[in-house]
Amino acid sequence: MGKRVSLAGWVHANRALGAVSFVVVRDRCGIAQVVLSESLALVPETVVEVEGDAIASAQAPGGVELHDPSFHVLAEPAEPPPIEMRRPVPKETLPTMLDLAPVALRHPQRRARFEIAAASLHGFRATLDELGFTEISTPKIVASATETGANLFSVDYFGRRAFLAQSPQLYKQMLVGVFERVYETGPVFRAEPHDTARHLAEYTSLDAELAFVRDHFDVMAIVREVIAGMVRAVRERAAPAVELLELELPEVPSEIPAVHFADTGVEDVDLAPADERRLCEERGALLFVTGYPMAKRPFYTHPEPDRPHYSNSFDLLFRGLEIATGGQRLHRYGDYVAALGDKTDPYDAYLQAFRYGMPPHGGFALGLERWVARLIGAHNVRETTLFPRDLNRLTP
Repeated sequence: MGKRVSLAGWVHANRALGAVSFVVVRDRCGIAQVVLSESLALVPETVVEVEGDAIASAQAPGGVELHDPSFHVLAEPAEPPPIEMRRPVPKETLPTMLDLAPVALRHPQRRARFEIAAASLHGFRATLDELGFTEISTPKIVASATETGANLFSVDYFGRRAFLAQSPQLYKQMLVGVFERVYETGPVFRAEPHDTARHLAEYTSLDAELAFVRDHFDVMAIVREVIAGMVRAVRERAAPAVELLELELPEVPSEIPAVHFADTGVEDVDLAPADERRLCEERGALLFVTGYPMAKRPFYTHPEPDRPHYSNSFDLLFRGLEIATGGQRLHRYGDYVAALGDKTDPYDAYLQAFRYGMPPHGGFALGLERWVARLIGAHNVRETTLFPRDLNRLTP
């Protein structure tokens, strides 16, 4: 304390209190209070460099404030900012916050949720790195659907019709034949005309695939390790954000409980949102639902050996919302030919891997935005998306 230090950031607030004035400066680490003997006409969001003496103060944010400061203005806003950064929680509606995202994301409460996302992403990568997985990057422009049943965004690819990838599913399966264990993080695209609080046209998918599994329970064990690693990374790397948002991080059990679809009391081939909420209320915050009917799963899904109308697949529910989907895949060439029938031509490159021998394998995909939404208790996945793309939103 008492040392001369420098700080660069944005003017968060500026107020006068009798003969003393305070300028609160915000940077990526938080906020700092600067004490002046005279007021300065610095409007919020002015970009400044400040040099001053660091003095201990129990009343100041972080327990330290700057005295005897000198200011250097780097940039001034052209007009007053449309978001009041000094409010602990923004008062603007979600559509307004999304319209004004370049500024609204500066608010500490908004920024914190994406610090949670960044820490989660680190935890995903670190956990799989430790488990011997290789990170891959697969094409996002593809010649045909990667999954049946989902709508595609088409693009003009040098005069040919191509599509934005719905997932890296087919590529990560092919690369299991190369690396055995692979993972990818990146955008996926779904041209599904949903306008709900849980769907986006573009979102961040955390994918993994591993070879030499006995069944989908081996994949579920990896999912458990990934979730534990993500929670651990949030706790260790985003502690200020956790504190600011007053989060209660989940305790990940050594084995996440599971219930077979046949035992959920649901007569349809899929769970409705109300079913997901009910099951978590009955059975715990983290819950695997296994054995979904084959009618609801993609063509590459491995059926349950003794009950082939059910599948060796699962969803992971977290606090009443499905956040991950996975399972065991078919691995024999003949099984794919039987599953696809006369529609194998669009998948010829994909089927090469199986024609020349593939081990039993499985994998999963986890939606980053849904995961963060559940962690922070957000009611709309757009609250955990930097610049959402949905049925109505293409800017900013």
